[in-house]
Amino acid sequence: MKQGEMMIPEHLIPLTIILCYLALLLMVGTLANRLFTGGKTDYLLASHSIGPFLLLMSLFGTTMTAFALVGSSGESFKEGIGVYGMLASSSGILHSLCFFLIGVKIWRFGNRYGYTTQIEFFRDRLESRRFGVLLFPILVGLVIPYLLIGVIGGGVVMQSMTAGSFPDLFPTSSPATSGGLPKWLGSGLICGVVLIYVFFGGMRGTAWANAFQTTIFMVLGLVAFFVIASKLGGKASLYENLIVCSEALDFDKATREGMSKTKFLTYMLIPLSVGMFPHIFQHWLTAKSANSFKLPVVVHPLFIMIVWLPCVLIGAWASSALLVDPASLPKIPGTEIPNANAILPFLVSTQAGPVLGGCLTAGILAAIMSSLDSQFLCLGTMFTEDVLLPMGGKGRFSDKQQVWAARGFIIGIVLVTYLIAQLNPTSVFALGVWCFSGFTGLIPLVLAALYWRRLTKWGGYASVLATILSWAYLFYQSGFGKDRGFTVNISVGGETYETMAVLWVTLASSLALVGISLVTRPPSETTIRRFFGARKAESPSNVG
Repeated sequence: MKQGEMMIPEHLIPLTIILCYLALLLMVGTLANRLFTGGKTDYLLASHSIGPFLLLMSLFGTTMTAFALVGSSGESFKEGIGVYGMLASSSGILHSLCFFLIGVKIWRFGNRYGYTTQIEFFRDRLESRRFGVLLFPILVGLVIPYLLIGVIGGGVVMQSMTAGSFPDLFPTSSPATSGGLPKWLGSGLICGVVLIYVFFGGMRGTAWANAFQTTIFMVLGLVAFFVIASKLGGKASLYENLIVCSEALDFDKATREGMSKTKFLTYMLIPLSVGMFPHIFQHWLTAKSANSFKLPVVVHPLFIMIVWLPCVLIGAWASSALLVDPASLPKIPGTEIPNANAILPFLVSTQAGPVLGGCLTAGILAAIMSSLDSQFLCLGTMFTEDVLLPMGGKGRFSDKQQVWAARGFIIGIVLVTYLIAQLNPTSVFALGVWCFSGFTGLIPLVLAALYWRRLTKWGGYASVLATILSWAYLFYQSGFGKDRGFTVNISVGGETYETMAVLWVTLASSLALVGISLVTRPPSETTIRRFFGARKAESPSNVG
C-alpha cells in the first residue's frame, strides 16, 4: 500500500463508522446480560436499581426520537423556527411537570404494590380486572406509530448517509440517495441491533445503552450544528455565517407570523403525552428511590434545548435558496417538494467530510435507537403482565417462562413494525403529532386516577373510549395523516380559529371521564384508602 493511501475507500468511510458504532452499541447493551439474575423483575425493571444519572439519561434518550432530530429539522425546513416554540420550549416544561406530578406518585405506588405496567395500576385504581382488555390494544396501537417514527427515520438516515457506497448494487433516480443502503435494509439493520441487546440485556441493557446513546447524540449533535452552520453561509467565520443564515430566512419562517395563535397554543398540549407513554411509565418504575427523580426534573428542559434548538435552526436555514440550491435537495418521487425527512442527513453528508459525516450519522442513529429499545421492551412487558398472566394466572408461569414470553412478543412487534414501515407511511413529524395526540387524550385519566377520589370505573372506561373514538374520527378526517396541515376550524363572530385535533380529543376524554364518574357509583372505601390515605371516602348517599 502506498504512503498516504487510505485502507478504506472514501465512499465507504461513513458506512464503516456506522457499522463500528452499531457493533459498539451491541457490546454495551449485551454486557448488561452478565448482571442478569434470570428473574422477571430484573429483566423488566432492572431490580429497581436505576439511580438519578441513569434515570435522567434513559428518560431523556427515550423521549428524543427521530421526531426530535429528523422530524424537527424537516418541519422547520417547511414551517420555520416557530416549530421550536410549538413543541421544544413547551416540552421542556411539561415533561418535567409530568415527571414530578405523575412519575413520582407512580413510582411510590409501584414500589408499594409491585406494579410493573401502567395497566396494573389502573386495574387496581378503577377496581376493574378487565380494564386492561380495553386499554392494552389501544396503547399498543398508539405505540406502533411511535415505533414507526424511529424505523422510518433510521432507514432514511442510513440511505442518505451511505449514498455512493454501492452505486451498482443500489442505484436510485436521486443523486442524494443513489448507491446508499436502501431504506428497507437500513431500517432492518437498526431493528436487528436494537432487538439483540433488548433481547439479552432487558431493562438494564436498555438503560446502559440509552445512557451511552444519549451522550453520543448530544455531543455529536452540537458538533453537527457548528460544522453545518460554519459552511452554509459561505463566509469565513461561524459568526458571519450565523448572520447570513438568519438574514436569508423568509420573514414568515423567521417568526411564527404565519401560524395562528390558537393553533400555536393548542399545539402545546402535545408534550403532555409523555405522561401516558407506557415506556416512560416503565422507566419511572425502575428508579431506586423518589430522590432519583430530582435530577431528571431539573436537567431535562436544558437537555431538550441543547438537542432541539440546533436541529430547528439547521432545518430553517436550509429552506433558503441563498444557502442550499433547491435543485440539489432530495425529492419525493413525482413531486417538486423537497423530502423534509432527508434534510438533516442530506446536510450532514454534503457539509461534513466522510469521517465526520459518519460520526454525525452515528449521533443521529443514537437518538433514534435510544427510544426504540424502551418501546420494544415495554410492549413485551405489557404482554406478559397484562395479557399472559391475567389469562393464565400468576402461579402458572415461572419467572423464566415470563421472560421468554416477553422476548417472544418483542420479536413479533419488531417484525410487525418493520413490515408496516415498508409501506412508506406519512412524514415522521405528522406521524408523531397524531401518535402523541392520542396519548395526550389519555392524560385526564392518569391525572384523575392520582388526584381525584371520585373517579369511577365507568368514568375510566368512558374516558378511554372517548379518546380513541374522537382520535380515530379526526384521523380519518385528515386522510389518515396525509393532510399534514389538518386543523379543526371554529368560527366565532365571523372569525375562524384554527385548533389542533389534540384539543378536541382531550376535551372529549375529560368530559366523558367527569360526566360518567359523577353519575356512577364511587370507588370503595378500601380503594380510596389504598391510593389516598386514611380519609373516608364519600358514600353514595352524600354524592350530588
